[in-house]
Formats: sequence, C-alpha cells, structure tokens
Amino acid sequence: MDHFLVYTVVLLGLTVLIGFFNEKKTRLTYEISLMLFSVVLGLLLVFAVWLIPGQSLKELFAMPQIFDLEGFLMKGVLCFMLFAGSFKMHLIDFKTLARPIGVLAVLCTFLGAVFYGLLFFLAARLLSLPLSLPVCLMFGSIVAPTDPIAATSILNKFGLPKNISFVIEGESLLNDGVGVALFVCFSGIAGAGAGEGGGFLRMLLWEILGAVLTGGVITAVCWPVFTGTKDPKRRIYVSLFMVALAYFLCERLGCSGAIASVVCGTLFATLRRRWEESGRLSGEKEDRLAEFDTFWEIIDNLLNSVLYIMLGLSFARILQMPYVVLLSLAAVLCNLIARSGSLYISTFFMGELPDGYKKGQFVKLFTWGGLRGALSIALAMSTGDKLDHEVYYIILGCTYAIVFFTTIVQGLTMKKAYERISRG
Repeated sequence: MDHFLVYTVVLLGLTVLIGFFNEKKTRLTYEISLMLFSVVLGLLLVFAVWLIPGQSLKELFAMPQIFDLEGFLMKGVLCFMLFAGSFKMHLIDFKTLARPIGVLAVLCTFLGAVFYGLLFFLAARLLSLPLSLPVCLMFGSIVAPTDPIAATSILNKFGLPKNISFVIEGESLLNDGVGVALFVCFSGIAGAGAGEGGGFLRMLLWEILGAVLTGGVITAVCWPVFTGTKDPKRRIYVSLFMVALAYFLCERLGCSGAIASVVCGTLFATLRRRWEESGRLSGEKEDRLAEFDTFWEIIDNLLNSVLYIMLGLSFARILQMPYVVLLSLAAVLCNLIARSGSLYISTFFMGELPDGYKKGQFVKLFTWGGLRGALSIALAMSTGDKLDHEVYYIILGCTYAIVFFTTIVQGLTMKKAYERISRG
C-alpha cells in the first residue's frame, strides 16, 4: 500500500501516453497496443539494467516485477471485468447455443489440458528439464482455458458472425471453473497441494453449480432494489454490490467466483431486457439507464487498460526462464497443437456447428481465436510457493510466452485469419 499512489500514477500515465500514441500513429487494436508497447518498455528496462550500472536503475526495473498481478486480478477487479463483459449477453442466446458452448467449456478445456501436458512433458524430456508429468498436466490446466477478458475486449471488434462471436465469448466466460478444477486436481497429484487431487468430478460440479446458484440467488435478491429505486447512482451501487458479493461468497464457499460474476451479468441482462420490453420505463428512466451503461463501459475500459499494461510490464519475467527461446517456441507450438486437437475431437459432440461452418473451418478459427490472458498468468503465479524455483520460472515464463503470442500475434492477425478461413 506504501507504493499504491506511485503505481497508480505509472499505470494511468502509461495508459494515457500509449493510448494517445496508438490513436495518432500506430492505430492498432487498443488492448493489443497497450500490451505490446508495455512489453517493449519492460524489455528496454531490462537492457538498460544490463548496460548501465546503478542501484536506482535496478530499483526502477524491479518496480514492474512486484506488481501483484494475481492479487489485482483474482482478489480485486476480476468480478467487475467479467460482469461488464457479460451483462450485454442474454439467456436466450445461451439457450440456442448451449450445446457448442458447453462442449467447448468442459470437454475441450479438459482435452486441451491433457494434450498440452503430454506434449510439454515430451518437450521437457528432450531438453532434460526437471518437469514431471503431473506438473506438466498442471501447466496444461493453466493454459487450456481461453481468456474471457481477451475474448470480450479484442475478438468482438473484428466483425465475426454473431453466433461464432457469441460461442467464443461464451466458452471463455464459462471454462474458468473447469480450468480451476483441473488445476487443483493436477496440482494435488503433483504434490503442489497435497490432499487436493481427489474428487475431480465433485469439485468440478461444485465449481460450476455452486457458482450458478450463488450468482442466481444474489441477482434475484438485488434486482428488486435496482428496479425500485429512481436514483441512477444507487442503481450503479446495487450492481457493484451484487457482483462483488457473489464473487466474495463464492471465494469463501470454494466455487468459481468468475462464473458467478458471469451468471450475475447474464441474468441481469435478461431481466433488464424484460423490464424494458414491459413498457414500464419512462423516457427519463431510459436516459438514466444510459448513464448506467456508460459507467460500466468506462469501468470495463479502464480496468482492461490497466491489466494489459501490467501484463506487458511483467513480461520481462520470461527472461528468467532457462532455454528461453526453445521453451517459448515449444510452449507456443504445444498450445496450437493441443488446442486444435481438442477442438477437433469436441466437434463430434457439438452437433450442427454455428453459422454452417465446416469442421476444418471451425477448428482453424477457434484455434487462432483461442486467446490466453491474465487468468492464466494469475494461476501460474499462484504456484510460486509450491514449486521449485527453476520449475516455477519455467511454468511462469512459458505461460507469458503463450499469452504474448496469442494476444499480440493471433490478436493482430485474427481478422485476416477469419477472412482467409471463411473463403476456404
């Protein structure tokens, strides 16, 4: 807390300067520009420390390394970011696309974690690295879930078909609970959390069903207050309280706070649509709801901006990994193979694919659209006190490599990839 104001000034200053430069010069996707230029800045600091002696410069370099990204995300703003991304979605859309989203969120995530773990274990054997199969499977569970923040803030800007875009967002919003359950299971087997490896199915059901129940009950209790008040500020306070309470309770109950936040957002969107369609809203209230939407849009943009800056500045940690180049390439290659393989098998259980896509097109599009982000980084960071120092930096460094590649490379080329896949 002593450095809170310093961090705030640095993060907001970089958000403004990078955003302004990108608006005037590079014109990249906003979130990608924040992460890309922050990575460049972080690497420049690394080289400056190597070239220029001096304690003050080392302290400057150390600052982005001590950002508590895990705490900021998992214990701070994740619930608000997920609510902001999901309250524009509606249950009726989930109903029509429930089967593909469910298969992707559960089966594809499980298969992706297992495939990735096996592939990375082989790569570790070839490089004679001290990584056991359970540790590699745990790593697979870290990078298998696609990131909801990246999906909602980056992919939905590329003009993808409505159903395809919704499935990508739906998968990323719901597979968090599966990923966490797999992570706890495999980390328990690996000895990273002794006694936590059993009861995977029970754990998975509780992660999901407990979160759905908690989010539904909290939304049902808070909704009458939202519709009953005429004060637009109080409506905002109700929504903040609703999602924060749901996330807090889930964290205490041991189920997925992320899924509970998505449930709150989705139920809220559905109830609001019915409220608006009922004709009980006056023009004045509609204007006040517009203020509500503006508030959440600003919050979503601000938190996303700060998060991508923190990710970029922390990227220099990848340099602490042994065999940096080889392991980074292996991590990215294993990710693409595991993602495409798990998707291909999953298509056999999905029935008719959205928007008439063929299996090959669907697999290619969702492989390239499977962005990873801060959730994977936060899970990797949480292993710091459970793994050996060298193994920890291998896991963390490879996770950063995957997040960087999927966000920057796949994110920047997603539009072209979509156009090429659609023509094929």
